[in-house]
Amino acid sequence: MQLRFFRACHGLDTSYTEFAAEARADGYDGLEADVPLDPSTRQSLRDALADFDCDFIAEIATGGGRLPDRRATPAQHHDDFIRQLEVAAELAPLRINCLAGCDAWPLAQSRDFLGLLIERARQLGIPISFETCRGRSLFTPWITRELVRALPELHLTGDFSHWCVVCERLVDSEQEVLEEIAPRVRHLHARIGNAQGTQVAHPAAPEHAAALLAHQRWWALCWQATAQAGLREFTMTPEFEPLPRQRTPRFEELKIMPRDLNRWMLRTEHAHFARWLAQR
Repeated sequence: MQLRFFRACHGLDTSYTEFAAEARADGYDGLEADVPLDPSTRQSLRDALADFDCDFIAEIATGGGRLPDRRATPAQHHDDFIRQLEVAAELAPLRINCLAGCDAWPLAQSRDFLGLLIERARQLGIPISFETCRGRSLFTPWITRELVRALPELHLTGDFSHWCVVCERLVDSEQEVLEEIAPRVRHLHARIGNAQGTQVAHPAAPEHAAALLAHQRWWALCWQATAQAGLREFTMTPEFEPLPRQRTPRFEELKIMPRDLNRWMLRTEHAHFARWLAQR
């Protein structure tokens, strides 16, 4: 099995061309980015992907942005999805990562909504996975397990840092849930969270060693399930973000740039995956 890495475009403050050039220099296979609705911006992204031979993971958020508008109806969420899905298709993404639904919805409403989105994506032939994200329908391990049971075609983007905050603990306590949902995880966001935040100051900091090892255990569980299913490829996006989520590590009183944090995660997980493969 092959593990491929994508660079997250959060807080993009440069051109797509420069961003893609840096991504390739850092060792990434492609970019993960929001779908640009503006045609000229979309063309700039398309050109950068082609010029630097980058694959693309498109990110779609329904209901008004990364954090959904509490007042947005399922119909409005659906309209957001369709508009972005059709635009994403123009960029021939490897997959779509979708932040979908709302944490306040009843389980049945989330089930019906996600089922509809899965069908719409299938009609365009684009693989789609839904992120385990705060504020969204998959915001807890237990709700996610129920939705996985109800929707056989529901695939996941595992960002377990969100669950640590929602549960106020490292979710080793939910091992049986992780084992049940692992076969549905197709993509991972490699960010280290803990009980009080989705993003520790630096994953190499001694005070965060336990959190790093816990996330690595959960990721390896997903790799194992993917390998057992006979799939040949897995994708991972290091996703440390800029302010306001960025923090200053106690062990090093310096401002660490997200690019450096994500490059550290890429190299660390490349080595972790190689060790995991050798031990299989």
